Amino acid sequence: MDPNVSADLAAVAVEAARTAGDRLREVFRSRPAVETKSDFHDPVTEHDHASEHIIREIIERRVPGSTVIGEEGGSEGSGEIRWYVDPIDGTANFAVGLPFFCVSIAAAVGDEVVAGVIYDPARDDEFRADLTGAWCNGVPLRSAGAVRDREAVLLTSYPFPAEVTDGGEETLRRFGRMLTSFASTRRPGSTALKLAHVAAGWADVAYGSRVSPWDMAAGSLLIRQAGGVFIPLKGSVFEPGGYLAHVGGFDLAGSVMSELVLDGRPA
Repeated sequence: MDPNVSADLAAVAVEAARTAGDRLREVFRSRPAVETKSDFHDPVTEHDHASEHIIREIIERRVPGSTVIGEEGGSEGSGEIRWYVDPIDGTANFAVGLPFFCVSIAAAVGDEVVAGVIYDPARDDEFRADLTGAWCNGVPLRSAGAVRDREAVLLTSYPFPAEVTDGGEETLRRFGRMLTSFASTRRPGSTALKLAHVAAGWADVAYGSRVSPWDMAAGSLLIRQAGGVFIPLKGSVFEPGGYLAHVGGFDLAGSVMSELVLDGRPA
């Protein structure tokens, strides 16, 4: 794709993310009513639906005929340009007033993510990537940080409750290895925002085991364009599954994550 077209798509994503994010900032800490989807660990609010509606309207107006794949509204359209939309990534945090959530929007053509935006309304941080680069609030991003586990900060949502139920002692053993190997391990929620922080070099490694394309598509481009590494564990960012990401220069071969996550993963 022409990099200028990629930049144009990123601009559309910025408009949509900021418009939705402005609304989310206005209602943040209002303690909205919460419903659940797959189980009681999977919340949704009226603001998730409203945010996605705003984003879909803007995309349809700016890039008519697109395919939009959203967390709340599913897939609509059949255009060549596909948009992956998470209207609030980190709903559990948003719902109770914890300021670690974001709007995540990515544009893809074929098997390539060509534009991505992650907007943090609480901090007014705009992470943007296209085929020409990656920026936070207009400043070029450089994904660099720790080299070894013992100096690194790991961001993860592993393990999910179902993984503990299904995997029992083995799941907890794996998580224990992460806790003892890294300098610090944090579970802040919001896959997309974790990836944005790795792209910025504010954290060193991010890992997720059960995520959807709209959670990681924008962040995957941010990290790669900032000089970091993003590995979709199912082989494609467009397939639900896991991911591993790290800053540029990190010694993955010497990391516990190579043993726990990469060994034996599907080809």
